Amino acid sequence: MTLFKKLIVTTAAAIALMAGPANAEAVKIALVVKTLGNGFFDAAHKGAQEAAKELGDVEIIYTGPTTSTAEAQIDVINSLIAQKVDAIAISANDKDALVPALKKAMQRGITVISWDSGVAPEGRLMHLNPSSNPLIGNMCVKLASDGLGSEKGDVAILSAASTATNQNIWIEEMKKVLPNYANVNLVDTVYGDDLADKSYRETQGLIAKYPNLKAIIAPTSVGIVAAAQAVEDAGLVGKVNVTGLGLPSEMAGHVKAGSSKAFAIWNPIDLGYSATYIAYELKAGKAEAKPDAEISIGRMGKIKLDANNEAAMADPFVYDAGNVDEFAKIF
Repeated sequence: MTLFKKLIVTTAAAIALMAGPANAEAVKIALVVKTLGNGFFDAAHKGAQEAAKELGDVEIIYTGPTTSTAEAQIDVINSLIAQKVDAIAISANDKDALVPALKKAMQRGITVISWDSGVAPEGRLMHLNPSSNPLIGNMCVKLASDGLGSEKGDVAILSAASTATNQNIWIEEMKKVLPNYANVNLVDTVYGDDLADKSYRETQGLIAKYPNLKAIIAPTSVGIVAAAQAVEDAGLVGKVNVTGLGLPSEMAGHVKAGSSKAFAIWNPIDLGYSATYIAYELKAGKAEAKPDAEISIGRMGKIKLDANNEAAMADPFVYDAGNVDEFAKIF
């Protein structure tokens, strides 16, 4: 090889090294939330950033409207289409109204998934639920059982409205798993209609009616706070444990007071992390959104899609004295 040819080859190699790999451009994933300025979604953004750092070639575009309307989210979607993002992961303000805009995005080659609050199937490839009805029902009973320890005790449920679909499904799931928890004796179910004062009075009624009451399960963020307050006011801390589904910011004080040993709700950090991971896996062609398909969600493991291309992320996350203050600052 002549000196001139060697020089050309060496120069070309140097240019190639300077340019870097051909696929070095970051995958742009838009995490679209219901509204900006919401602590729950800000926490999801943290999870998305964690996933992006772990994946290495992902850029997160965190966006959403300032008002929680479908029209405002449609404007955001159209802007993202114009920006030519690679993927959109959206928590929807309206499952049907967003479909035309999201279909347009998919027609332009953008990968679209929904998470937290779903989009109708024709407007997305798949949907990630924070948890599942069976997982929620089991966790609520498990928390009551764990609080009882080896002692068997009377347990009551304080629900929201008697017509609330999700509440009734969760209660049915709780009843299904009762045989697995021999120390839980379910004695009653009452309804506080997601009103703080009524939930408080219903708790008072349970305390009066069942002198051996050891735990109250409230699968509602309004009910669990009201029940915990009623237990404290009755001087029954340490005798009646309140658990169920609640928000750390609202329950931290009751955990400290001792009226609630632990409670659960899905972790928004994990949710944002998982949604980002899924969007990346689908866009990169490492997974396909089809029934029975398994998709990696990094440190969270894997999800499996059902017949509707939906999946559940994980068990509801448990909050107790060891971690509630940390999350209370977030949501």
